[in-house]
Amino acid sequence: MDSLLVFMQIVLINMLLSGDNAVVIAMASNGLPPAQRKRAVWWGSAVAVVLRCVLTAVAVALLQIPFLQAVGAMLLGLIAVKLFRDAYNGEEAGGALASPRKATLVAAIQTIVAADFIMSLDNVLAIAAIADGEPVLLVLGIVASIPIIIWGSHFVGALLRKFPPLVYVGAALLGYAAGEMLVSDPGLNDWLFHGSSAVHEAIPLFCVPAVIIAGLLSRPKLRAV
Repeated sequence: MDSLLVFMQIVLINMLLSGDNAVVIAMASNGLPPAQRKRAVWWGSAVAVVLRCVLTAVAVALLQIPFLQAVGAMLLGLIAVKLFRDAYNGEEAGGALASPRKATLVAAIQTIVAADFIMSLDNVLAIAAIADGEPVLLVLGIVASIPIIIWGSHFVGALLRKFPPLVYVGAALLGYAAGEMLVSDPGLNDWLFHGSSAVHEAIPLFCVPAVIIAGLLSRPKLRAV
């Protein structure tokens, strides 16, 4: 009975933590043709789950390395800017204009893998704490999250295609996640933040408009076809 309860807790936490992964997969694959989009979603979902399984064993130790999370936060911020810029250009390029860069399956999967690696390193801490040294329960709980990530990616992708302005929401969520990783870094906490709760609340919020503004400013000019 206790094992079943722990398993349910792991599945529930995976449902909550899979939101960022689903947003990344949906935004990265949104510009692909339908057939390639499905492949990107499946590959991206598989990578997200495998990374969580592999990284669980080392996440606790790695996240104690000063400034590692800060580097991950900056990389995730750059990925968020790129995804937003590409999605924004793809929508703006409707009609007589075409985006100067077309999405490819390989590029989408590379983006998904990079973002999943960064986010999984942080997310597995909560799952590992619940599992409390029970690897079988941990792996079963993570594997159970596969349909959640796949369904979530399809759902978010469909919303983005139906309501393109939602790319702002996706970019905001990823920017906030990057900000939370930044303030959770033990090195920055000791050196710069000093455990300030005000800073911990302000920086993730600041990262939301920062990602959107950076994406808008960095977008290339579209050329007429």
